[in-house]
Amino acid sequence: MKQILKQVLGVDVAQKELVVTLGRMYSDLTIELYAHKVLRNNKTGIISLLKWVTQLTDKGIRVQFVMEATGVYHQKFAYYLDEKGYDLSIVLPNKISNYMRTLEIKTITDKTASQAIARFGLERNIEFWKRPNKIYKELQQLTRERDQIVEERVIIKNQLHAENAEAEPNKRSLKRMNARIKFLNLQEKEIKDDIGKIVNADDTLKKEIDSLRTIPGVGMLTAVTVLSETNGFELIRNKRQLTSYAGLDIKEKVSGTSVKGKPKISKKGNRYLRKAMHLPSLSSVKYNESHKQLYVRLVSKSGIKMKGLIAVQRKLLELIYVIYKNKTTFKQNYEQEKRAYNLNIVNAL
Repeated sequence: MKQILKQVLGVDVAQKELVVTLGRMYSDLTIELYAHKVLRNNKTGIISLLKWVTQLTDKGIRVQFVMEATGVYHQKFAYYLDEKGYDLSIVLPNKISNYMRTLEIKTITDKTASQAIARFGLERNIEFWKRPNKIYKELQQLTRERDQIVEERVIIKNQLHAENAEAEPNKRSLKRMNARIKFLNLQEKEIKDDIGKIVNADDTLKKEIDSLRTIPGVGMLTAVTVLSETNGFELIRNKRQLTSYAGLDIKEKVSGTSVKGKPKISKKGNRYLRKAMHLPSLSSVKYNESHKQLYVRLVSKSGIKMKGLIAVQRKLLELIYVIYKNKTTFKQNYEQEKRAYNLNIVNAL
């Protein structure tokens, strides 16, 4: 008789619904997807789901819950599972979408998505999710709120510019727009103050951020954003994984000799990380010699400035990761010093 090796519940999370599929892998490595259900994405629905899972699974083998990171809609379910001690894995959407293409699914529905997630969980060895550090979670909420305020202010400033360009600008409209900009400036200042208080209240976090701020172009907000969006690089194992998580990994389509698409970044990742790297990359091109050389080389080769900037953004994010993991500070002439050190060792032999 075949033995069950693994049990997985694949969850496709929407704002109001949880679409789930139960699957299991047997000792001969065959996979069976045997149950499907749709429930409300609220506490009542979650409790009903867990009872349903208990009834339909082997009590001797733990069930692994696997879901996509879908904005904020998966968070309440994830936190509830974590509190109750269930095994949970959260996968980036681009991994699931890439996997679904290998299955040649022609019609994508919530049901087929949950089936693909369940199959993915059964076939792959996925790390268990860990609840974000409370400080990082709070900082993430604040940095994202500030991001929304900045976006709103840009829109109003554009409207203000357009109104001023009118032959006869409406003075009351101008007054209201200026008042809104002033209000948004005040709110941004409050958020920055809140971030500063949180950082200064934690000596370890303050020391980590101070180390990251030694990197040219990286300020308080950039350091806080990167740490909060990665939960202090909790599940990041290498630089390649980090660039993929940020959506800064290179995507290229090549097929035989006739199809060769232009390489471009996937953008299937954390957009807040990508956005956080934009302004710092402009400063890094000016003040970090290695990044400046990289930028000049790529722009002179392609003639596209953005291509050079994106490469710098990727290198800058990787540098932040290395500095954080090694608990060190940035050295401008590190590579030259390293080469000189190695040369001295060779000469001494």
